Amino acid sequence: MIRRLLLLLLVCLAAALAAADYDLLIRNARVVDGAGNPWFRADVGVKSGRIAAVGRLAGATADRIVDAQERVLAPGLIDIHTHIEGEVEKVPGGDNYVMDGVTTVVTGNCGGSEDDLGAWFAKIEKLGLWLNVASLIGHNTVRRQVMGSENRQATPEEIAKMQALVGQGMRDGAVGFSTGLIYTPGTYANTEEVIALAKAASAQGGIYASHMRDEGAKVLEAITEACLVGRQAGMPVQLAHFKIDNRRLWGSSEKSIALVDKFRREGVDVSVDQYPYDRSSTSLTITLPSWALAGGKLRERLQDRPTRERIQREMLARLKELGHKDYSYAVVASYRPEPSYEGQSISEINRLKKRKKGAKNEVETILELLEKGNPQMVYHSMSVKDVERILRYPNAAVGSDGGIREFGVGVPHPRSYGTRARVLAEFVRQRNIISLEEAIRKMTSLPARTLGFRDRGLVREGLAADLVLFDPAKVQDQATFQKPHQFSAGFDLVIVNGVAVVDNGKLTGARPGKVLRAR
Repeated sequence: MIRRLLLLLLVCLAAALAAADYDLLIRNARVVDGAGNPWFRADVGVKSGRIAAVGRLAGATADRIVDAQERVLAPGLIDIHTHIEGEVEKVPGGDNYVMDGVTTVVTGNCGGSEDDLGAWFAKIEKLGLWLNVASLIGHNTVRRQVMGSENRQATPEEIAKMQALVGQGMRDGAVGFSTGLIYTPGTYANTEEVIALAKAASAQGGIYASHMRDEGAKVLEAITEACLVGRQAGMPVQLAHFKIDNRRLWGSSEKSIALVDKFRREGVDVSVDQYPYDRSSTSLTITLPSWALAGGKLRERLQDRPTRERIQREMLARLKELGHKDYSYAVVASYRPEPSYEGQSISEINRLKKRKKGAKNEVETILELLEKGNPQMVYHSMSVKDVERILRYPNAAVGSDGGIREFGVGVPHPRSYGTRARVLAEFVRQRNIISLEEAIRKMTSLPARTLGFRDRGLVREGLAADLVLFDPAKVQDQATFQKPHQFSAGFDLVIVNGVAVVDNGKLTGARPGKVLRAR
C-alpha cells in the first residue's frame, strides 16, 4: 500500500514538473501597459485567464509561445460607449469589434438599455460571447416603463417607481445610470428628476453617463447640468460622444473643454468620450421638435394640417440654427421600408421623389419617411479641428458610439468597424496628434478607471488577460462611409480572458467573453 502511494506521488510530481509554466507566453514584445507610460520590452505569461508574469521570462515554458517580433502588446481595448442591444443576440461574436482590437464593450448608453438587465445578462451569457459586455441602466428605459412617452413632469410616486427600477438594474450588475436628454421620453424630464434617479445609482457605486441636452449652441449649459447631477448625486460623470455639432459654432470645443476642466478643479470627477470622425449617427427623429413625438402620436399629428405645418416651420428654424441650408448633410444608414434609400442623403431622396430642390420640400420628404418608419442616419455635423482638439484632451476616452453589425446589412457609420484602428493609423501614425502610449491609455486604463473595472485596462500581473498584439506601422481602419462593412487590419492577436478570439488576424470562433457585472 505504501509503495503504491509513493508511486502515485512520484507520478504526480513528474506530471507537475512536466507541466508548462504558462498557457500562453508572448515573447519579445514592446509592451504599452495602458497607463500612459513609455513602452518597454518584456515577455508576458498568461495562466488560467490571468496575466501571470511580465518581465524577462527566458527559461519559462508554455503550451503556446508567440514571438511578438517587436510588435506592440497592449491591454485589450475597452469601448466605453456602444449600443449592442438587439444585435449581440444575432452576432454574439461581435466580429466588427474584436477585429478592431476590442475585448470589452459597455452598452446601455444614451438613456437606452434593456428593461430587465438581469434576464438579459443571463440570456446573452447562454449564447456565448466573444468579448466582455457591461451595461448601464437607461433613464429613457425606466421612464418609458413607468410613464410611457408622456410629455410632462413625473410625480413623486413615479419618481419613486423609477428609482426602484434603477436600483434593481444596479443590483443586477449595471455599472451606472445613463441619460439621453435629446431623446424621448427623457427629454421631457427636468434636472431634479435626473438627480433623483442618479442618486439611486450612486448609492450602489455607479457612474452617471450622459448624452447631454445639447451639443451645439447650448453645450455649456448642458455640461453644467450634467456636472450638477454628478455633484448632487455624488458620483463620477461621463459626457458621451463629446463634440460640437453646430456648424455655426465649429471651433468652440476650446470653451467646452475649459468648462469640463473648471468642474474638475471644483471636485467633480468628470471625463468625456469621443469617436474619431466628423460625422455622427442617430435616428431621423432628431430633426423634429421633441413635442411632436410625445405619447407616440407623431403619425396622428402629421395627419392634422395645422400641426404638420407647425412641425415643418420648427424643423426649418432648427436647420437654420444648425448652420445648414438643406439636408444634404443627412444620409440614410438603414431604412427597412425602402432599403434602396440607404447610402443616399435626404436631398438625393428628395430628387428621387421628383420634388423641387430646397429645404422646404426636403422637410416634406423627411415627414413621409417617418410616416413609414424611423431611418437610422449619418450626419456630417462636426469639424475635424474640434475632433482633434478633443482627442488631445487628457480626460477624453475613445468610444465608438456604434454597435455590433451584421456584415453587409445597411450602410452604417464606419465607427462600428474602425474606431480604434483609425485612432492608431490616422491620429497617431499619420497626423501625430497624440502618442501611441496616450492613444492606448485613452482606450484602456482611462475607461477602466471611469467604469470601475479594477482588473482590466492594464498589462499588470494578476489582472485579467485581455490583450491585443499589433504592428503600429500596419494597423489600419478600412471601413469608409461608402463601404463601411470592412474589418480593420493589423490586429494580429486579440486575447479575451486568456483565449484568442483573433489569431493571425483571423476570427477563431472561441467564446471566452463574460458579462462584467458591477459589484
